[in-house]
Amino acid sequence: MTQTKIAGIGMYVPANVVTNNDLAQVMDTSDAWILERTGITQRRYATRFEETSAIMGVKAAKIAIENAGITAQDIDFIVFATLSPDYYFPGCGVLLQRMMNMKEIAALDIRNQCTGFIYGLSIADQFVKTGMYKNVLLVGAEVHSYGLDFSNKGRNVSVIFGDGAGAVVLQPASKQGQGILSTHLHSNGNGAEVLSMINPGFHGGCYNAEKKPQQPAKPYGNMFITPDRIRQDDFYPFMDGQSVFKKAVEKFPEVIQEALQANGYKANDINMLIPHQANLRISQFVQHKLQLRDDQVYNNIQRYGNTTAASIPIALYEAWQEGKIKEGNLVCLAAFGSGYTWGSALIRW
Repeated sequence: MTQTKIAGIGMYVPANVVTNNDLAQVMDTSDAWILERTGITQRRYATRFEETSAIMGVKAAKIAIENAGITAQDIDFIVFATLSPDYYFPGCGVLLQRMMNMKEIAALDIRNQCTGFIYGLSIADQFVKTGMYKNVLLVGAEVHSYGLDFSNKGRNVSVIFGDGAGAVVLQPASKQGQGILSTHLHSNGNGAEVLSMINPGFHGGCYNAEKKPQQPAKPYGNMFITPDRIRQDDFYPFMDGQSVFKKAVEKFPEVIQEALQANGYKANDINMLIPHQANLRISQFVQHKLQLRDDQVYNNIQRYGNTTAASIPIALYEAWQEGKIKEGNLVCLAAFGSGYTWGSALIRW
């Protein structure tokens, strides 16, 4: 069976740079506090009414397509990963297809938050290696800044996230042993509310009662925007940071080792590990756990914050551009996030 290679990579981040000191002007926080807990010094915010997840996804996709040496008309399948779509429905995949004047190809939208790019990579890999599609465009794009709570109540979450987009073009590999060696996906819904934004959604009473008790939903009501939902602040992201950290540092190394063992490798065989940029402390813990050198791990959360589904392709693009990923290298991608979901991919570049 043919293996799948990454033929082209692209990224886009908005021009608006927001520093920790900028955030300290609107909420009770400081550069030192944010830096110590997250490693972040700045992030990018989209320009309101001008930039959306689909628009930024198009900009990243154009670069990836150009780097792959093809045109938008050659793409035969789109996978779009985001937790911040332009519309509640339809998804961003068809919006990108329209903006890029592509053929009437399939467009799949996936909602796996921080693990979205890994899930999308696994999906695209199946289609390419079975011969169904030859040029798959995978996009991860996020606009978090439009939906964050910039009050003191929301500061623990809001200081972490930034906006951006990354994209890759996936094709059949031309060389033996080149491309995606394996992907590994997992989930555990017992932590679904620990990192979540409950609305907009159909409020049917499926909360984890230990986290947020509620009254049963009323027939024909209590869905989408209601006075109760507004009072409960369910329109803003919620995160139990300590719980997420504890689970992330457990599952990150575990799923990386799973990929290595499946292919007969050890951690020191990795040329470049690109973790989802969730928190610099998490990445450093994983690096220490796997006994990797600094030059074996790529982090750019310092400049962009957590861009969830976009973070891995953005980091992958920068690492590749900087010459830190070369042909023949063993590259590992890994992510953990809301759901809980987590996954890894091992690639021979």
